[in-house]
Amino acid sequence: MALKTKHTLLLIAALFVAFSTGCVRSANPDIERGSLFHFQDGYPELRMSSIGLLSETDEALISITSDIVLGSLIYTTHNDVRAAKVALEIRVREVDGDFNKSVRRDFDIESAFEGSYLSQDVFTHDETLEARPGIFEVEVTVLDRTSGKASTRKAEATIPNPENPEISLTTIRLLGKSGDDPESDFYPITTYTASSGLDSLNFVFQVTNNDVDSPLEINSRLLKFNADTTAARPMNFNNYSPSTLPYIGVDMRRPEELDAITRRLDQPGSVLIETKYENLGRGNYRFEAETIDENGDRIYKARDFAIMSENYPAVVTPKELAEPLIYIMDRRDHERMMEIQDPDSLKEAIDRFWLSNVGNMNQAKSVIELYYERVEQANKQFTNFKEGWKTDPGMVYILFGPPWYVDRYLNTMKWSYSYDRTDPRYNYTFERPNMRNEFFPFDNYLLQRNQGYFNIQYRQIQLWLSGGILTTRI
Repeated sequence: MALKTKHTLLLIAALFVAFSTGCVRSANPDIERGSLFHFQDGYPELRMSSIGLLSETDEALISITSDIVLGSLIYTTHNDVRAAKVALEIRVREVDGDFNKSVRRDFDIESAFEGSYLSQDVFTHDETLEARPGIFEVEVTVLDRTSGKASTRKAEATIPNPENPEISLTTIRLLGKSGDDPESDFYPITTYTASSGLDSLNFVFQVTNNDVDSPLEINSRLLKFNADTTAARPMNFNNYSPSTLPYIGVDMRRPEELDAITRRLDQPGSVLIETKYENLGRGNYRFEAETIDENGDRIYKARDFAIMSENYPAVVTPKELAEPLIYIMDRRDHERMMEIQDPDSLKEAIDRFWLSNVGNMNQAKSVIELYYERVEQANKQFTNFKEGWKTDPGMVYILFGPPWYVDRYLNTMKWSYSYDRTDPRYNYTFERPNMRNEFFPFDNYLLQRNQGYFNIQYRQIQLWLSGGILTTRI
């Protein structure tokens, strides 16, 4: 067990859950992507990962990491101690067998932060369960015993048979470590996103080869995918061209190879392999490992991940605060603001922008809190290959707030901000260029733009700049 601080401040009042998922996988089950953020107002937020492996003495084990977001819990104070009461239940079920195991852990999680919704710090529980060789479904449920509400996440774990001569690779686990404490250990990263504040990443997997006559070669690679990193363009601009990267989203067919390693295993048995990388830049990556079995067939495992800002999904630093202002600032003014390198000077420029527009300091404070609350909510709901606030749904969510109604069919999603579902002023349509598949595992909904949206967006921006957004949301 450990308590890890992620340096965040999340101001959440109400959250509309649009299309969050617990564990996102492509059509290829050998590619692990961890969890996307999943927040439902009033429910505990849970992230988890699992891996099956063999111990040094060939015991079959399942290692499970559960992250409980502190800001999603309900706290009570007793004898001057502020704590949340949480029950964690882990269930393991063999997919094609009769093995079942469950454990329950009860925790009183003490917290010193003010306001139960303000923190994205996590309480981490690591559990290792004895099992047997096979394929397992792992289900973790966290119950907030104060509110009575629970959240559940699922994953899989495969444990090779040490008596079987077949070659096997386990799921690849991603771990991270910050340079703030050189003595700290690597800890599992349960989400698709990883902080740019991590100095080192460690990829861990186990190889089993019980054929004493055949040495084994393991090939691993680190790949980087070219992906769109731009903020959403204004609602009245032309739609994206199908040949452009913003339309495609992320090009997973033609990755850039950053590193390649070949290892030779001459001794039979199970070997735990670790591969460390330092200071990877922001972007979308895949670490993959593969080998060839005794029949000449390819065995493949991979872990996809994205490096995003240090405090993601929260916005804390001046640069993190300045970037999302692109939706309510003149684009040239925003470009000049982003050219400011000194953090203190950038923070002063942000404050001047808000105060010069809203005028009243107290009112400006409320507008600022609402704006960045929307930014962080967009990050929690719409993150895919890029930050949630940069997506088209993220932009609309920030400007207009949560929609009243959401309709989905095939590749289309429609947001309505009115009881009149036909009024074009209050109904916005998003189209998804691609269904999820092995080469495009993300939802990339694009707003169907229209020149007629100019006045609508202009009016909404003026509500933000004048402070009118506090009384007139749309």
